[in-house]
Amino acid sequence: MLKGKVALVTGASRGIGRAIALELARSGADIAVIYAGNAQAAAATVADIAALGVRAKAYACDVADFDAVAETVKAVTADLGPVYVLVNNAGITRDKLTLQMKQEDFEKVIDVNLKGAFNFIRHTYSGFVRSRAGRIINITSVSGLMGNAGQANYAAAKAGLIGLTKSVARELAARGVTCNAVAPGFVQTDMTDQMPASAREALLGAIPMKRGGVPEDIANAVAFLASDATGYITGTVLQVDGGLNM
Repeated sequence: MLKGKVALVTGASRGIGRAIALELARSGADIAVIYAGNAQAAAATVADIAALGVRAKAYACDVADFDAVAETVKAVTADLGPVYVLVNNAGITRDKLTLQMKQEDFEKVIDVNLKGAFNFIRHTYSGFVRSRAGRIINITSVSGLMGNAGQANYAAAKAGLIGLTKSVARELAARGVTCNAVAPGFVQTDMTDQMPASAREALLGAIPMKRGGVPEDIANAVAFLASDATGYITGTVLQVDGGLNM
């Protein structure tokens, strides 16, 4: 149980992030809902979390902005308390074949998906060290493990996130802080709904379980890694992909 502890979830206004925030709230955590631009969706998520009997507050933040993240972490700590669970979930896609990919498309995906996670880890790091306890959970992707045509930027960012996870896990292990990653496969969200139907069907056909995941599948894995039961698990990548990458 996470009763009385604070969880900060980036990209928490919708999709996987929203499901994670709600699941951690069901475990008793107070939730900092970090969002990029959709204030209405963030407010709805906060209301649903509050209905579960815990505290929740939304914070607009560009995760790629180092200084903005520092200010956001300060605000969360002042409003709710020290962060015990950090979930780096915020992510975007800018899919194109490498030959057609623009420099800004590559850089933007790296900035949000990889640098954003670093920024939040960097600004919560000293708090974790002082507390000598905590959970960092990074949402990577099977694309970062196996690659994916048309996603050189996204796969590179997600692979980098795995390296970041393992490095931070080694740094903080002696302090009682774990750092793990969850690697979703194909999950039905607004992001995947934008895929061409033919590409979506081909991907579903490659999954041994013959179905896509749902955000709650990822949320359950995060809640597990955030729990007291996983204090001796660190530096691992938990695949939640229906067998896609095996």
